[in-house]
Amino acid sequence: MSYGIKSWGNSSHSSVIFKMQKRLIRIKMGYGYRESCRELFKELKILKLSSQYIFSLLLFIVNNRNHFVSNSVYHNNNTRQRNYLHLPQVSLAMYQKEVYYSGIKIFNCLLKAIKDISSKPKKFKIAVKHYLLTHSFYNLD
Repeated sequence: MSYGIKSWGNSSHSSVIFKMQKRLIRIKMGYGYRESCRELFKELKILKLSSQYIFSLLLFIVNNRNHFVSNSVYHNNNTRQRNYLHLPQVSLAMYQKEVYYSGIKIFNCLLKAIKDISSKPKKFKIAVKHYLLTHSFYNLD
């Protein structure tokens, strides 16, 4: 399911795959089709489809950090978002769903403690996975 998720994880068909993921979890655990899976994902320590997509985008950002610049490159003002990654101006929604744009947007929303360890990919990966397992993200919003 995670193969190529950066490419198709934000598509309109991903909701069908997420429903199949929930169905498989319910079958595996012996739950009815109307019961919530939220706690089952935490119990089994499995990332939901949207969390897997977020995870792959964040790893893409960290592993290709040299392709991204911070806001401090564009201005010298001492603002709160000075150290955020610069989000390019795009006019089409199609570009806003791409890996580059979505990855920057999600990375900028991360907790400061997790962003601070982004220079250490192994620790970053562990911290992000733990964060995504403990928080329930059913969509990118």
